[in-house]
Amino acid sequence: MTHDDMIIDGLKLSVRQAGAGRPFLFIHGLCGDASQTQEVFPEIAGWRCVSPDCRGHGQSDFGDSGKLSIAQFTADMVELAGRLGGPHPVIGGISMGAAIALRAAAMHPRMFSGLVLARPAWVDQPAPDNLAPHRLIADGLAAHGATAARSMFAASDMAQEIERQAPDNLASLLGFFERRPTDQTQALLAAIAADGPGITRDGIAAIDLPALVIGTRRDLAHPLEMARALASLIPTARLAEITPKSDNRQHYVTEFRAAIGAFLREME
Repeated sequence: MTHDDMIIDGLKLSVRQAGAGRPFLFIHGLCGDASQTQEVFPEIAGWRCVSPDCRGHGQSDFGDSGKLSIAQFTADMVELAGRLGGPHPVIGGISMGAAIALRAAAMHPRMFSGLVLARPAWVDQPAPDNLAPHRLIADGLAAHGATAARSMFAASDMAQEIERQAPDNLASLLGFFERRPTDQTQALLAAIAADGPGITRDGIAAIDLPALVIGTRRDLAHPLEMARALASLIPTARLAEITPKSDNRQHYVTEFRAAIGAFLREME
């Protein structure tokens, strides 16, 4: 694996690459980093996984908090895609990364050769109900700080219901309280959980790229209904349903890799 920095919009963005061959630009979720996408990308001959840390994430610079948006993250990724060289990359993402990939594919279709949307948290509308916990946590961090806000959230009816239905979601949500710097985490959650991909359903339906949508059950932050909706809207898409992380994390990773591997082999 190689680890490089690129300067985009005046910020240092960290980019990790693994494998060799055609590029797959694979974007992580909110408050995640490149390790999230590297974990689920298969070792497949002829492909390399390009995993950036979005601005404000991982080892990339944070920059101006007023530029924290799916639109700006997409602009950064489009700039990165243009620098990769060689054939047009496949673009994909997990959660927030799926919204970025969706916007990029809809707005710049000639730049990409395929699209992967994994565990999408948006279809077309901003601030969906499934991200209400993220907005609540952002408010709590702003008002009370990490320690007190964590205690309040963990004791809430919302947290108890999430633990009952999707314990992996609760573990991820509680992880936000441990992420540092707290003010940057709060800014990211507040901005992105209230945002959206900025693409209409007609715009989604106009995407004409080979497409894979990956979804799971028992995932309140990334409802399977959203994955199904996107797979129905994109004429070229197919849906792969995989084991939820809350049921078996290893099966989730194995099936995630298998779904991407099968999709990329079909593109060869």
